[in-house]
Amino acid sequence: MNYKEAIEYINKTQKFGIRPGLEAIEMLLNFMGNPQKMLKYVHVAGTNGKGSTVSFISSVLIEAGYKVGIFTSPSIQRFSEKIRVNHTEIPECDIARIISSMKEKIELILRSGGSSPTEFEIITALAFQYFAEQGCDLVVLEAGLGGRLDSTNIIGKPEVAVITTINYDHMDVLGDTLTEIASEKAGIIKEECDVVLYPQEEDVQTVVDQVCERQGAKLHKVDFSSLQIKSFNFQKQKFDYEAYTSLETSLLGDHQIKNAAIAIKTIEVLQGKGYRVNEQIIRKGLSKAKWPGRFEMVNQSPVFLVDGAHNVQGVLTLNDNLKKLFPGKKVTFMIGVLSDKDYKAMIRVISPIAKSFITVTPNNSRALKAQDLKLFLESHSLNALACESTEEAIRMCLKFALPDEIICAFGSLYYIGEIRKYFTEN
Repeated sequence: MNYKEAIEYINKTQKFGIRPGLEAIEMLLNFMGNPQKMLKYVHVAGTNGKGSTVSFISSVLIEAGYKVGIFTSPSIQRFSEKIRVNHTEIPECDIARIISSMKEKIELILRSGGSSPTEFEIITALAFQYFAEQGCDLVVLEAGLGGRLDSTNIIGKPEVAVITTINYDHMDVLGDTLTEIASEKAGIIKEECDVVLYPQEEDVQTVVDQVCERQGAKLHKVDFSSLQIKSFNFQKQKFDYEAYTSLETSLLGDHQIKNAAIAIKTIEVLQGKGYRVNEQIIRKGLSKAKWPGRFEMVNQSPVFLVDGAHNVQGVLTLNDNLKKLFPGKKVTFMIGVLSDKDYKAMIRVISPIAKSFITVTPNNSRALKAQDLKLFLESHSLNALACESTEEAIRMCLKFALPDEIICAFGSLYYIGEIRKYFTEN
């Protein structure tokens, strides 16, 4: 099996959809010799901010000299982005080799009456195997969907369980209320583990408190009251947090400062467990952290931003950041969404600062057609134009924008990668 065949094999399993539960991945990993049991973890769950928090934590640990496995999803441009050791993506030859071996084991499982693992379960198992082979000191593991029944939750007690913002998303799987969603996310809290928690609404906080008490887990709440942004521009932000002054990050937006604070608290918990990280390393790690496609500027004149905001909370944050950086300016939005997202509420949030919308169809089976999105926007008296492709939409934005105007693409990570690729190549 070569790399192309391996990716085709993984993609074919999309037909099994999302199937919450740990039985299938448990059986697969048993057949693989349980590579996940050879590793230590920082496990990160939440609605928004997971990837950025993973980036901050892993960047600091790499700076400290640790060999760090990093598992995130979805990828933006290449499949291999999901699985990295330090700054290096998993090589194509290793993907082909491990998937070929896994395919044989999955066929054995099917012959014995077991069910086929889903796409995400296969990718998660691939990551565990690769990280174990590489002898990672620590794996920073992003949960895919929820927490309790997410395939990443097959791991034992992590060094730290980190919970970022909890808000409405994936309600068809996780539940209709914030308390139901919080219960699923809090499912990553294992017996007697350390938990770092983003400040939450009272109902959510109560759920997490109860789970921690039941599990005998130690809860470390992050307090944002000492967070203070000192300066910001398109290149970096400078901020103070607790005893740390003039910290820097190239990740933009107030929300990224909060994600950095979550990362610092996580590192402090790891310090208490004997991990060797000093203040200088924390500073360097935060400043070097990168997280593509999240409030990222890909062109300067006109300003062209890409942001992975794909739910209401994410769009509220995007709206705040745009108003802060470009006060009083109207924005041309490129938008592509999945049909199962609350895109109507997302548009209600962002439309007051919109000059116009250019719609695209993301490369995903659940995508809302660009033409249907255009008709919805026009039915609410908003200027809209539908494009056949992401590239056509980019050209249209650039053609009509003046040099001092603002363009921002958002709505789904499934097309943001195409925009980054376009500007890299052009």
